[in-house]
Amino acid sequence: MAVTVTPATFTLVYFDAAAIAAVAAGVAERLGVTADLVIEVDEASPLPRVWTTPGDPIAIRVESGAFEDTRRPRHQSDEAVARSVGRALLRLLDRFTGFAAAPDDADLTLAQAAAWDTYVIGRLHRRGWPQHEQRWRYNFRNRHGFTDAADAAFDRLWAADNLTWDQLVTISDQALAARAA
Repeated sequence: MAVTVTPATFTLVYFDAAAIAAVAAGVAERLGVTADLVIEVDEASPLPRVWTTPGDPIAIRVESGAFEDTRRPRHQSDEAVARSVGRALLRLLDRFTGFAAAPDDADLTLAQAAAWDTYVIGRLHRRGWPQHEQRWRYNFRNRHGFTDAADAAFDRLWAADNLTWDQLVTISDQALAARAA
């Protein structure tokens, strides 16, 4: 497996293409991804967005905020690189299993996106990548409500390993219904 990062030299942020490639290769290997990766970083955008296109190579488009150290703006965080690449790859792998019915990322509701992120980040955490659980719980609560039902739904998603898209949506919808009640 090869990892290519563009640009090769960054001018607006203090990122290192070789370090990004090394972290991404390690994440892909641990997740069992054997396809080549092409990572294109938009260093002009501070947003944390990541898009993935399946294929060989797998194309990952990243806005630089996704790889940024939150304590040091414009500086790379290997933890953020691992989290963003891992999140993108797990979502892609999900689409080949029980998530074939999931809409394109652009068509996800905010609640669905938060639920899927919770499910993915929880799995990354259990595979050895440290995650700030409270950050993701807050994100989930913002979309599902600050209720006991939302916290229970978060806990189910965070701890799950083999959900289908329909199961994830059901958990999310139940939390939303409790908020509305």
